[in-house]
Amino acid sequence: MTNAARAGAVIFAKDLHRVATFYEKLLGLTAAHSDSDHIVLASAQFELVIHAIPKAIADSFEITVPPERRTETAIKLYFPVASIAKARARAAALGGALNPPQGEWAARGFRACDGHDPEGNVLQLRELAA
Repeated sequence: MTNAARAGAVIFAKDLHRVATFYEKLLGLTAAHSDSDHIVLASAQFELVIHAIPKAIADSFEITVPPERRTETAIKLYFPVASIAKARARAAALGGALNPPQGEWAARGFRACDGHDPEGNVLQLRELAA
């Protein structure tokens, strides 16, 4: 069934296209749908919706360069990648960042590293441990 529900998440963004491009290229997701206020990125198992912050709210704050990490949030999404090292370079090229290699750690069969997207939303990437 192609319309079956998948697990997913929504990220609200001031710059809809920049944030969507970051996740699409970093995670290898495919743009499944887009309109003026949201872009749906998908894999076979997961959907990530990037939703535009309403203009009145978006106009009330600035995103710094580099962005200030939004660490005071109740949720941190994590995503699988084949290589944290390659993802670190890709994230930087796309306007985000991952912590340096010394900030990585291992647990339960994976290596992990925290970082942020171009607007400072925190994330974690995980690769299978060797």
